[in-house]
Amino acid sequence: MISLDAKKIFVSGAAAGMGQCVAKLAALAGAEVYATDVSPDGLKALQKHDVKISTLDVTKPKDVQRYFANQPDFDGIVNMAGWVHHGNILQADENEWRKSFLVNLDSMYFVIRAALPGLIKQGGGSIVNMASGASSIKGFASRAAYGASKAAVIGLSKSVAVDFMADGVRCNAICPGTIETPSWQERMKEMAKELGSEEEARAWFVKRQPMGRLGQPEEIAPLVMYLLSDSGAYANGQPFIVDGGTMA
Repeated sequence: MISLDAKKIFVSGAAAGMGQCVAKLAALAGAEVYATDVSPDGLKALQKHDVKISTLDVTKPKDVQRYFANQPDFDGIVNMAGWVHHGNILQADENEWRKSFLVNLDSMYFVIRAALPGLIKQGGGSIVNMASGASSIKGFASRAAYGASKAAVIGLSKSVAVDFMADGVRCNAICPGTIETPSWQERMKEMAKELGSEEEARAWFVKRQPMGRLGQPEEIAPLVMYLLSDSGAYANGQPFIVDGGTMA
């Protein structure tokens, strides 16, 4: 098992799904984990893993600055907070477009700016940003705003990797396929209204996956552990694709 002993790891979007799985696995790997989310309810489940929890809206820069000013310097930052808009560009109004970038990209900008000085002071560290297969990797139907924002996440990750490599900071992005999470379940229910049933909606999502199934959070979180750990010290500035064979 990959070790994160003595590492202090920050995780956003940790109340459910992949974020919660990452926080749990990091704690099991020996890290001191600081988990945040806008929803306090899901965070409570992490306390039994000795995870330090805080309610934090990472789309609010002043709150983010305040949070990091009152925490220790971190060894790892995991940006998991995200939001998926369903629709093509004609179906994404300006508010939905801006929300996509605020939640999926700006939040990472706020967190990285606040956390980076601490990583540099410690001699380096690892930043892992959640991007998506729906990005500059591949176009997906009805993912205009989401795909554009996640493409920007890959660009941000590469930029941070190049600019701070000499400071010992690594920055990578993960690009998963469709993962079965509470967030996905909500999207499926919305799709069911359009297609007539949850069975049809689930089939719509599964059909996009060449392996014929959805991914699970437990199939993504170990890659995050690798990138946070010393074992991943040679990985930098890359979009790691874990997509059930979509790009095969």
